[in-house]
Amino acid sequence: MNVGVDGLDPSSIQLIGTAVTPAVMVSGCGILATGLDNQISRITARMRDMVREWRTLPEGHARRSLLREEVAIMDRRHAILARAIGFTYAALLSFVVTSLLYLLRRSVAVPEGLPVMSFSLGVGLLGSTAVLALASLRLSRRAITLEGAELFRDGRPGDPPAP
Repeated sequence: MNVGVDGLDPSSIQLIGTAVTPAVMVSGCGILATGLDNQISRITARMRDMVREWRTLPEGHARRSLLREEVAIMDRRHAILARAIGFTYAALLSFVVTSLLYLLRRSVAVPEGLPVMSFSLGVGLLGSTAVLALASLRLSRRAITLEGAELFRDGRPGDPPAP
């Protein structure tokens, strides 16, 4: 018999690793979903503030067009992050399914590749979440650039140039 760490059979260690990895990924997805939810909440609050400001400004005020443009950017960011959080929860479910498939293997014939496919799907979904988060950051930078351009359009000495 082959003995691994502290007298454990290597197949037992492998089984533990196989069972724990999806559980760790589920925890990671939960943390990621919380962060995305916080971003979505902040965007929603900021959009409401900008719309409230837009309503208080008189027709034809220059800031109204800037606010309209920024709200459109925030709306796109919100949609992107909503899709990202959906992918994150789908990944979480995929990792839960992976764990369940490994548990079922003790009593039911589960094809060898099925848990691997489920885990791979979860990893792919998390990769998609990362791409969407990067797209959201790009849009965030665009909104900040608009605000900066308005703030520094006077061209006062020492101010950064407008983009």
